[in-house]
Amino acid sequence: MERAALLRGRDAQMAAGDLGELLVPYMPTIRVPKSGDRVYKTECAFSYDSPDSEGGLYVCMNTFLGFGREHIERHYRKTGQCVYLHLKRHVIEKVPGASGGALPKRRNAKLFLDLETSSDLNSDDFEYEDEAKLVIFPDHYEISLPNIEELPALVTIACDALLSAKSPYRKQESDSWEEELQASKHAKTLVQLDNGVRIPPSGWKCSKCDLRENLWLNLTDGSVLCGKWFFDGSGGNGHAVEHYKETGYPLAVKLGTITPDGADVYSFDEEEPVLDPHIAKHLAHFGIDMLQMQVTENGLRDNDIKPRVSEWEVIQEAGVKLKPMYGPGYTGMKNLGNSCYLNAVMQAIFSIPEFQRAYVGNLPRIFDYSPLDPTQDFNTQMAKLGHGLLSGQYSKPPMKSELIEQVMKEEHKPQHNGISPRMFKAFISKGHPEFSSNRQQDAQEFFLHLINLVERNPVGSENPSDVFRFLVEERTQCCQSRKVRYTERVDYIMQLPVAMEAATNKDELIAYELKRREAEAARRPPPELVRAKIPFSACLQAFSEPSNVEDFWSSALQAKSAGVKTSRFASFPEYLVVQIKKFTFGLDWIPKKLDVSIDMPDFLDISHLRARGLQPGEEELPDIAPPIVIPDDPKALDIDESSVMQLAEMGFPLEACRKAVYYTGNLGAEVAFNWIIAHMEEPDFAEPLVIPAFGEVASSGATALGAVGLDNQPPEEMVAIIISMGFQRNLAIQALKATNNNLERALEWIFSHPDLEEESEPALDMMDMENNANANILAETGSEGPRIKDGPGRYELFGFISHMGTSTMSGHYVCHLKKEGRWVIYNDLRVCASERPPKDLGYIYFYHRIPS
Repeated sequence: MERAALLRGRDAQMAAGDLGELLVPYMPTIRVPKSGDRVYKTECAFSYDSPDSEGGLYVCMNTFLGFGREHIERHYRKTGQCVYLHLKRHVIEKVPGASGGALPKRRNAKLFLDLETSSDLNSDDFEYEDEAKLVIFPDHYEISLPNIEELPALVTIACDALLSAKSPYRKQESDSWEEELQASKHAKTLVQLDNGVRIPPSGWKCSKCDLRENLWLNLTDGSVLCGKWFFDGSGGNGHAVEHYKETGYPLAVKLGTITPDGADVYSFDEEEPVLDPHIAKHLAHFGIDMLQMQVTENGLRDNDIKPRVSEWEVIQEAGVKLKPMYGPGYTGMKNLGNSCYLNAVMQAIFSIPEFQRAYVGNLPRIFDYSPLDPTQDFNTQMAKLGHGLLSGQYSKPPMKSELIEQVMKEEHKPQHNGISPRMFKAFISKGHPEFSSNRQQDAQEFFLHLINLVERNPVGSENPSDVFRFLVEERTQCCQSRKVRYTERVDYIMQLPVAMEAATNKDELIAYELKRREAEAARRPPPELVRAKIPFSACLQAFSEPSNVEDFWSSALQAKSAGVKTSRFASFPEYLVVQIKKFTFGLDWIPKKLDVSIDMPDFLDISHLRARGLQPGEEELPDIAPPIVIPDDPKALDIDESSVMQLAEMGFPLEACRKAVYYTGNLGAEVAFNWIIAHMEEPDFAEPLVIPAFGEVASSGATALGAVGLDNQPPEEMVAIIISMGFQRNLAIQALKATNNNLERALEWIFSHPDLEEESEPALDMMDMENNANANILAETGSEGPRIKDGPGRYELFGFISHMGTSTMSGHYVCHLKKEGRWVIYNDLRVCASERPPKDLGYIYFYHRIPS
């Protein structure tokens, strides 16, 4: 690459004819971007280099992929593509005026790249200037642009089209999977009424109805009004929209989403979510100072000594001076708009050595064998992200104080610290209806989504997700016959219920609730928050206790009976992920969060939860399948709402849960779960249930029982029902084929051919199934069983992810990790040494096994 500097002067002065002749051999490889082509001119496909980087960015004139200086040679060798557009953004010092100050900023005609500007740049002293030139490999000939008269017309048109192309992540059509928020045209000139309105920190209610959810604050007059369902998926009466139609006040912010990083803002005039660059000032007008508290390095005004009790303040350690951390493993991630859930999970994932070795350790091999479009390869994007977080290349400390005097002109230049995971998010969320949106998501659901992708895209002989996998033994007992059945399933997360009944400060909670209601009725500010204190031992006890099995059918009684189920660990994972089940459903079906404090231990021993298998004196339930009752009139089939709720609490869409219960004949949540796994990738998965008329076959994902699959295979939900009864997959398929996919006859066929069951080979394929909130990633395995890393059940805490907000549909996530003996807080781009890690307020905890 050093040759480029030597050749630059000579090649920039080539005659027009020479330029034309030079480019002739490469003309067939130069394309003009068409509609639908994605032009990656802001980020390298293998790194987080950009035109802001020292070496700039090279954009292939054929594939429109971008490459940093370290990776351009790889692409050239792999593809033979020779012509690239080199883009570089320079930071230059403004020329001082006659009075010594900088000249007023003028329109810069050389600023043509669609890039974000750095907030670290002092715009009074510096400005940006963009540079573009063609580079021809392998000799690195450079042709400065614009050079319209000297270049062939095709080349000029291609360069202009590439330079003017919009970000590949902007919404281009209704079904695009990524949308980039734009600044509202009203933000800069928004008029705010001086009407004395002040908004309290909680206790909000729509001023036109009694709704307390999905509330929006109008930024002009301070009205608090309810929204419509499409704002965030929850209900509303549309009073915020009506108010806009009456007044014309255009911008509103959703209450409950305000964080030190911003808030969810909607423009009624522009009819879309927008960015408000002046959101801090607009909120301060109504007395909301959550953003203004970030005016000093410690995140709080020096004279503010109020006690910190809200989870927003405690989790983000407001009021404490936090020391920024730099270097390998201390790289922040930009929030792309409600992408903090992704940032928190990926920081935790890449703190685990097995993931570091799998992706960063194998980085050269992964990059060398990546497809021609590395932006669409999972392992490439994982390796890229891991390298970005762990290399230290994007986390450099500011200049040492003793050198500042020697380089005064350099001190204001921006440090481009942190990475923007836009390409990673675009790929990993592609096709997913929730993660591809800009809405807030559940970090636990994203963790399982990621694990599913890791399982589907192995890298090397060992899959790094093996460190999370463990076996759960489920013991189901018929309460009447006392007989038992033992089954095993694969799991990745230990879910702990919140034992609210075990709160140690019940009297304080009762008194607080009375004061809160009194303040609400009198329209006074609410009292200081009192949070329920729950012993961890009580949560662990609740996990280990038996639970009732809804709609249990006892094979011993050949009838429905009462049943209980107990879960134990058949194996202990290398890394134990513990989720506190803080989220539940309200009476209005809107997810809510339990604001509790749990004394999570630094050292955890769950050895007593080791499974023991069938015990002496226990008698197993007979392997007899329940009768399958298929009504002549499908509409006559009632839907078991208790099973629907069990599935909905796992995080699946409500309508999908209803369909799963309906199409599995009310056989219970476990059988319905198998149906969900088999159909969750289908486009109408979450569409409302349409019950077919008599004799019809349900469409798409809701294949009716008895319908033949498209590939002449039995319907997957019928196979899943038989498998859930303890039979092997190939036997289930064989039985259904032999009986023309009649489920009842298929079961009879299996019982009449016992020799086939004994001789049947174990299923060889492991089904890739994305999990639910219980992490029941069921897998049919070969004779060796699922890959597990069993060992002692003693663990040490090394990280936790915390959520702030009232539900999974809003709020903010941060991550705390223990590195080099001390706790570090990862709050999007901000990475600092933690002084008071709020271990009692976490949502997902990460433990690693203590060696024997």
